[in-house]
Amino acid sequence: MDRSKLTEQMWRAVLTRDVQFNDAFVYAVDTTGVFCRPTCGSRRPLRSNVHFFVDAASAKAEGYRPCRRCLPERLRPAINDVVRELAQAIEQSPQQALTLRDLAARTGYSAFHLQRQFKLLIGSTPKTYQNAVRMNALKAALRRDDGTVADAVYAAGFGSGSRMYEQTQAHLGMTPTAYRRGGEGLLISYASGATALGLLMIGATDRGICSLQFGEDHDALRESLRQRFPNAHLQPMPDSQRETFHSWLAALNEHLQGVLPRLNLPLDVRGTAFQLIVWRYLQQIPYGDVATYAQVAAAIGKPSAARAVALACASNPVALLVPCHRVVRGDGGLG
Repeated sequence: MDRSKLTEQMWRAVLTRDVQFNDAFVYAVDTTGVFCRPTCGSRRPLRSNVHFFVDAASAKAEGYRPCRRCLPERLRPAINDVVRELAQAIEQSPQQALTLRDLAARTGYSAFHLQRQFKLLIGSTPKTYQNAVRMNALKAALRRDDGTVADAVYAAGFGSGSRMYEQTQAHLGMTPTAYRRGGEGLLISYASGATALGLLMIGATDRGICSLQFGEDHDALRESLRQRFPNAHLQPMPDSQRETFHSWLAALNEHLQGVLPRLNLPLDVRGTAFQLIVWRYLQQIPYGDVATYAQVAAAIGKPSAARAVALACASNPVALLVPCHRVVRGDGGLG
C-alpha cells in the first residue's frame, strides 16, 4: 500500500475511532502538541494539523507529549482482564454509577467494544449486570429484616424508590415488602401434562413460567411446587389460561423431538446475581452441544467458580427452558 493510501486509512481510523487500529499507530496534533491513540475520546482535530507515527516513541522524539486521556504509552490490558475488572468493581460497589466510558478510555478500548465483550464473557451488559447485583443486595437486605424497606432500597444502590420499583417485578416477581413476607400474596397457577420425558408440571405467575418440573405423580409435583413457594397462593390453572398452557406444552414436546431447537417461552425466575448470569449463559449454549462446569465458569469470567456453577445448575427451577442438562463434569459424566 502506498503512503497516501496508508495515511488515508489511518485518518479514517481516527475519525471512526476504529478499535482494530488501536495499537497500530498514534497520531499527533500540532495545535495541542499531544499524541493519542486512534480511539481516543478527545475532540477530533483538523486533518491539516495531524501527523501519524508508528509508535509513541517516534511521536515523543518529534517533541509531542502523550495524551493524559487515552495514555498512548501504556500497554492495553487484555480485554478479558478489563471485563473482569469491571465486573469486580460492580460487585464491590453496586451503588456507584457505571463508568464504562471512563474505563474504556483508560484502557484504550472503545466503550462499544468493551460492552460487547462484557456481554460475550459475562452474559449480560454491564448495566444489566449491575441491576442484578443491586437486586441481589436488595434481597439480602430484605431478608435480614434489620431496617425499613426504604433503608434496604437505598443501601442496595437504587437512587430512588421509583427506579427500584421499575425493576422489582422482573427480578423479584413481587414488591420488596411482599418478598420480605416470603412471597405472601403471589398467585401461581399450575397444570400438568404428558411429554416424551414423562409427566410435566408448569407453575406460572402473570409474568411467565416460574417452575417446570418432571415427575411421576401430579400430587407429588404440586407438593414440590408448594415447598418451593411456601407462602404463595397456588391454584389450578384457570380455563382462560389453558390455551396458553397447551401452547407451552406443545413447544416443549417439539423441543424434545428436535423440531424446535430454541425455546422462547416467558420466564419469571428468581435467583442471585450469580445464578442469573449462569442461567443466562446456559441459554446461549447451542442445541445439541455441551459444556463443562469449568468451561461455563471461565466463560462468565469466574474461572475458579466451577463448584458454584454446578450449584446454580442444581438450583435451576425451570428445566429445559434453562438447559442445565447441557453442562457436564470435566470427565463427561453427569454432575
